[in-house]
Amino acid sequence: MDRRSFIRTGAIGGAGAAASALAAPAYAQGNRTLTMVTSVPDGFAVFDDAAVYLANAITEMTDGQITIDKRPAGSLVGAFEVFDAVSSGQADMYHSADYYFINQHPGYAYFTAVPFGGTAQEVMNWYMHDGGRDLHDELGQIFGIKSFLAGNTGMQPGGWFNKEINSAEDLQGLKFRMPGLGGQALGLTGASVQNVPGGEIYQALSSGAIDGAEWIGPFADERLGLQEVCEFYYTSGFHEPGSALSAAMNLDVWESLTPAQQAIVEQASVATHSWNLAQSYANNGAALDRLQQGGTKLMTFPDDVWEAFGTASSQALDDYMDDELYAQIRESFEASMRKSSRWQTVAEDAYRQQRDRILGM
Repeated sequence: MDRRSFIRTGAIGGAGAAASALAAPAYAQGNRTLTMVTSVPDGFAVFDDAAVYLANAITEMTDGQITIDKRPAGSLVGAFEVFDAVSSGQADMYHSADYYFINQHPGYAYFTAVPFGGTAQEVMNWYMHDGGRDLHDELGQIFGIKSFLAGNTGMQPGGWFNKEINSAEDLQGLKFRMPGLGGQALGLTGASVQNVPGGEIYQALSSGAIDGAEWIGPFADERLGLQEVCEFYYTSGFHEPGSALSAAMNLDVWESLTPAQQAIVEQASVATHSWNLAQSYANNGAALDRLQQGGTKLMTFPDDVWEAFGTASSQALDDYMDDELYAQIRESFEASMRKSSRWQTVAEDAYRQQRDRILGM
């Protein structure tokens, strides 16, 4: 039995006929409706905004031939169950962050973010021009899905804490929400890492179930209300320097689309990425000012904490190198990042330092 046959029949126990019924696209006068499950509730700034933009773009660009029925986390499947739902055919497509699915394959981390990884621009350089998209497809073939980058939050902060982090020792036993390989690295520093869905972060912080959490950035974090339950905001993090969001479609559904419809889905995903990244950066500065004016204390990690993050990140990334495809993805990603970083450092970074000095920014 091949992998795609297995996941259709056995990946989610009990899905059976109900999954088949959900997976079958709805037709009306030549049109069809595809069910898209997501990993956050409706209205979550940046993350859900990308899902809404993508759904609307596909519908508008196909002139209504394809309508996307967006189902938020918990309405059809849980936040972290969307991958299995699409792989098995329970849903037609998902919008999520692929590093939630490193238990399926650790290579998926690179299609969201890895610790000390690429900025948003560097991620897209790799994805569009240095082999990343082909590797995303290669992973998808294993699980019967077709994937696209469809959003980017940009640089993510170090997160919200209920106490100051003055040294690496303060990480010991800290109950902190952080997913992906960044979370695995943080666990290696002695923290107790929790993988809490976005829709449950506020409650977990307010109840004391966790001591701190990272989310997306000032604009999204303010909308979530994290400033109400934590005092200290570390504004630069090691774990997600340019976090991509992804859309993925069940491969049988993808192959049932016309070539024109497939091209539209791909271009709608590219447009979503650009729009979403600009949305995040356009709003983060003003949101950060509001947070600070409201009493949030903006913090930076001391050097010894950064060193601890670096040591732990190297170990976390190395732990999967015995997987051939993971190793191929990592080597491809890092080669592209080194190539991109050279020009950015000597040109853009130097320019911004001088611009900010001269204009007093």
